[in-house]
Amino acid sequence: METPTLILPDLAEDVDATAEASGPWVVILYNDDYHTFDEVILQVQKATGCSLERAAEITLEAHTRGRAIAYTGEREECERVAAVLRAIRLQVETDLF
Repeated sequence: METPTLILPDLAEDVDATAEASGPWVVILYNDDYHTFDEVILQVQKATGCSLERAAEITLEAHTRGRAIAYTGEREECERVAAVLRAIRLQVETDLF
């Protein structure tokens, strides 16, 4: 007698599709005790294309609050921004907003 086989759907694909459609993504920059403020500010500018003033605000918020939203956008663009920030070993993550 043959045992019936249960085939489960691939839930990861459904979760990704739902997450993608749920809204904007963010790049979260965490406080950093290894880089200078200038290094972080310049890398935030490079990654996001924001002004020097905005990059300084993001950096100061990450320093004082422990983290800051460095960028908001589509998932792929957030992943690109995060990769640029990680290039100098800043700690970041991408997540749904």
